[in-house]
Amino acid sequence: MNKSVLTQPLRLSSVSAVLLFHSLTTTMLRLTAGRVGSLVARRATVALTTNSARMASHEVAQAVDMSQPMYVDRLDTPLPDKPYTDVLTAADKSLKQKEKGPWSQLSQEEKLALYRLAFHQTYPEMKRPSAEWKTVLGGMFIFLGFTGLLVWWQASYVYPPRPRTFDEEWQAKQLQRMLDMKVNPIEGFSAKWDYEKGQWK
Repeated sequence: MNKSVLTQPLRLSSVSAVLLFHSLTTTMLRLTAGRVGSLVARRATVALTTNSARMASHEVAQAVDMSQPMYVDRLDTPLPDKPYTDVLTAADKSLKQKEKGPWSQLSQEEKLALYRLAFHQTYPEMKRPSAEWKTVLGGMFIFLGFTGLLVWWQASYVYPPRPRTFDEEWQAKQLQRMLDMKVNPIEGFSAKWDYEKGQWK
């Protein structure tokens, strides 16, 4: 009797150990399979997007090296990091050689050409107002019009009809009923009604 009592807990613990081991292995296999699946999915997504990008543009876009000097037209930066025109033609090179001499010998057109080699826009050109406000205003009106159409459609076809309690006749009857019942006769609603004269005080 004592022997069977002693062996029974051992059997239960060995069965629970087997179940625990089984659940741990299935959980680990499930996690591993999930990780492998997500890795394969990520690799496939990268491969597909890279191939589609190559097919769409026939070349892969190069990343811009932000450590190199760049040209930007900005009002707060009067002198950009580099001139606007990098590659000079033969006429531009001869004009740059002529620039090293006295500027009194340069014509107005040559001075403008030298300016355009160094800068893309002048300050008045940068300050010139753009017509972007028309696009913004047009977009706002389009969205407001679409919203108005949506509200009208919902009011016409989606919402149920107005309840009869909103009618003026119903509200007048409800008011008379509240006065007849003498609702809040001390300081409230009925206290403002003169029952002898039949009018508001």
